Amino acid sequence: MQNDALKLVVIGGSWGGIQASLGVLKDLPVNYSIPVVLVLHRLRNQEGSLQELLDKKLPLKVVEVGDKEPVLPGHVYLAPANYHVLLEKDHTFSLDDSELENYSRPSIDVTFTSAADVYGKNTVGILLSGASRDGSSGLKYIFEKEGLVVAQDPAEAEVATMPQAAIATIPGCRVMNVARIQEFLLALHEH
Repeated sequence: MQNDALKLVVIGGSWGGIQASLGVLKDLPVNYSIPVVLVLHRLRNQEGSLQELLDKKLPLKVVEVGDKEPVLPGHVYLAPANYHVLLEKDHTFSLDDSELENYSRPSIDVTFTSAADVYGKNTVGILLSGASRDGSSGLKYIFEKEGLVVAQDPAEAEVATMPQAAIATIPGCRVMNVARIQEFLLALHEH
């Protein structure tokens, strides 16, 4: 079990990212051995709770990230609207409301970079559909720290800009469709 605590899956997406992330996460078991952090761009004043929607549709417990909350397996941690999510060396979260990055808060790059700083080669970064370039430099940083990096196949993405930027930026980026990403995550699960 000690080894599991050192792994982390970070997923980023924007336009089309909610549907893609549901597809990626829908069949992960309730006892999935690796914590998942999900950073989705959304409107700052969006009605309805994305956390409640995801929690109803996924077997894993979906919680909105709280400051100083511990990072635990069996959870999908959703970045709250209007906050950057950072990972700390003691495997807790911190929330930050500093400037927008890539016109976004939460910024995928911010979370990806801080995850790689803490989890290094045990970081799995996945970039899904989206209309901005946010995420590609953070994904490259995970790759440079020897983590695993995946971009959704742009041909399948609702908006291809985000995964295409990652593929162009990272020569070693794996390209997979949603079904394949799901299989990849299931294969990482330690029973």
